[in-house]
Parts: sequence; C-alpha cells; structure tokens
Amino acid sequence: MTEELIRNYTEILKDELVPAMGCTEPIAIAYAAAKAVQVLGAEPDRISVACSGNIIKNVKGVTVPNSGGQKGIETAAVLGAVGGDADRVLEVIADADDAARERTRKMVAEGCCTVSLAENVPNLYIRTEVSGGGHTAAVVIEEHHTSITRIEKDGEVLFTGTPEEEQEEARKFNEDGADGNTVKAGGDETRRGDLKKMTLWGIIEYANSVDVKEVEELLERQIRFNTAISQEGLDNRWGARVGKTILENWGADVKARACARAAAGSDARMSGCPLPVIINSGSGNQGITVTMPVVTYAEQMQLSREKLYRCLCVSNLVSIYIKHYIGSLSAFCGAVSAACGAGAAITYMGGGSYEEIGGTITNTLGNVGGIVCDGAKPSCAAKIASSVHAALMAHYMSISDKEFRGGEGFVENDVEETIKNMGYIGKVGMRETDREILNIMIDKVDVESCL
Repeated sequence: MTEELIRNYTEILKDELVPAMGCTEPIAIAYAAAKAVQVLGAEPDRISVACSGNIIKNVKGVTVPNSGGQKGIETAAVLGAVGGDADRVLEVIADADDAARERTRKMVAEGCCTVSLAENVPNLYIRTEVSGGGHTAAVVIEEHHTSITRIEKDGEVLFTGTPEEEQEEARKFNEDGADGNTVKAGGDETRRGDLKKMTLWGIIEYANSVDVKEVEELLERQIRFNTAISQEGLDNRWGARVGKTILENWGADVKARACARAAAGSDARMSGCPLPVIINSGSGNQGITVTMPVVTYAEQMQLSREKLYRCLCVSNLVSIYIKHYIGSLSAFCGAVSAACGAGAAITYMGGGSYEEIGGTITNTLGNVGGIVCDGAKPSCAAKIASSVHAALMAHYMSISDKEFRGGEGFVENDVEETIKNMGYIGKVGMRETDREILNIMIDKVDVESCL
C-alpha cells in the first residue's frame, strides 16, 4: 500500500472520530445557534430554526444533554444560543449551567423559538436565525453535522460555500475574516480524507500496515469515551435499559456482553446522558456500535493493545465505507453499517481472510439491511443490539464457510457490489419510506384511512 493511501485512511479516521455530546442532530442545532449568536454579538431574544425532515425526525424523541431533561428542537436551539460555546463544536453545550437551563425553559415556554420544515433541501439541513440588540444573524449547516455553508449578519453574506467547495473558502474566511469580521466559519473546513478512494481490500491492507503510533491517541480516546458511556448505561437507569436486560436474560458470554455493552451506551446517550462519545459517520450510536463489540471480544481473547487498534481501524473504516454510499441521514438505520464494521473487525481479529471478512459483511447486510430509521430515541439501543447480534451470527457463519450467495436478493458475489447495492437502496430506494416515516411522526398523514 502506498504512503499516500495510508495517509488518506488515517485522515479519514481523524475526520470522523471526533467527540460529540448527546445525539448529534440536536447538538448540530445547538452548534448552529451558538455560532449564529457568536456572529450576532448580542444576547438573542428571538430564534427561528428551519430543518430538513431527517433532522426533525432525529431530534423529536431524544433528551438534549445538559438541559435538565428537556427535549426538542426548540430546547436544542435555545440552549445552544444562551449557554453554548461554538468553539467547542459538537460539545457546544458541555458547559451549560443552571442559569442557561432555566433561561431555556423560559424562552421555550414563551414561544421565543419557532421551528419550520425546510423543503427541497439536503437530508441534513439546518438554518438558524437569531435576533437581538437590533441585529440579526443566520447560520446554515448542510450535509455534515458541522459543515457550515452560509453565515449572514443583518442580511449581508459573510461566508458561503457548498459542502464540497467550502473547504478552501472556509480556510480563507477563518484566516482573513470577512470585511474585518473576526467570526470564524468553523466546522468541516478541516476535512482531509477522500472517501471515494476507499475499498474493503484497502481497509484491510491499511489495518495491517499502518504505524499504530499514528492512530493510537485517536483510538485510545475512542475506547475510553465509549466504554465510559457504555458502563454508565449498564450501571444506571437510562432509557429502556436494553443493555441491562440482555445481561439479565441472555447470560454473560462474550456474545451477550458485546450486544449489551453496545446497547447500553445508546441507552444512556438517547436519554440525555452528558458523557461525550466518539462518533462514527456523524453518529454517536454508530461510534459506540463500532467500538464496544470489538473491545469486548479483544478482552475475551486477551489481545495486545496494538492488535486492538488495528481491529478498530477495520471496524471504523468499514462502517464509514458502507455509510458513505448511503449518506448522513436516511431511512436506513446506521446501526446496521456500524455493526458490519464491528463484525468485520471481529473476523479480522481471529485471522480471517479477505473473503471471510467480506462474507461477514455480506451476511450482515443480507439479514438486517432493511431496518428502518424512525428517528433517534431510546429504541435505538434495541436496534443496535439486534444489528450486533446479526453481525456476530454473520461472523460465525463466514468463518464456517457459510455465506449468502450472489443472486439472492440484492446480494452479489463481490462484497463491494453488495455494499454498493445496499447504498443505493438506502439512499434512493428508501427515499419515499423516509418521507412517509416523517409524515407519520409529524402527524401529516391519517394512517388508518390509508389501510
């Protein structure tokens, strides 16, 4: 493998494995609001938020961390505006205090924040406008949770750029400001890795050849953060306690522990636990899912730290690789692609060949590839458990030379083609499903009359 390709995979990991507090959709709203207030330069008294349907879907059912148990888009926006620090990006509300929480409750109750559905926009889209002190400011985020593509103040555009074109413009904006304005664009301007250069073969070669010193700090942080929130979910009464239920009823062998520890992290995260996680593909749930099963199996096998890091390279990159075909938000449950990564890493961990690793991915997708995303909420923990369970079964099938074959449904003989097929289904085929799920969630359809 060339040094250029090794560097590209390392940059992808650095781009993707970043800390976030709570569900990334409400945090992205809080980030947009905090950034808008930073541009405004005054205390906000009115806030308006326009979001894509997928953002609305993923914020409706989760508790905003550090909010004192409050939920919803209004809470996320107001708390970000009055208690957020935009420079902390996806940890924007980590330092919100009692005063900020109380002010949030009051402003939400008084109707100071309005929310609308933005039509004909990317699946991940947030526009937040704030006003106060006789001025207004607005920030737009598109495609990625930290990708700021537009900044305005009093109707003047200070920064603009498409998600693809923004990088160079944002660097220039951050260096020079705009007409003397010192506000930084922030967000995705530091993305360096090229996802289009990824292949499963390349991921395995990278895991075998990378100098682990290049990724040790990154992966050690992922282990530390995600293990901590997983243990929190097992120790305390968060969500529906899916992880705890598994351990109490399935026993405590390595398979049950792998499912339970992944689910427990989501139990805590979806119900407002303020502990940060290291995300994958823009999702904390996916970050937990690629981490905890691999850590659990590594502990069982008494793996060296170096080998664990190489396994986590496989887990993270396989998840990112599959998900990049689908997009940030869709009707496809991201726990599935993350579980594929974990299963692939566990097969790699045991010395599995390229064919066996590919078989694990194929077997997982052929089983649970149709799980739908109906928003972020406590039941995500159960979907994670189901996906990890499927990935473990896929692993044991593959190493026993049992695999779903090409021509069976969307499965192809080449795992790369199976991944692309799943990407097409998730991005294009499930588009109408996504719309109808949203319609149900926001009561725009009378389901009974359609039956």
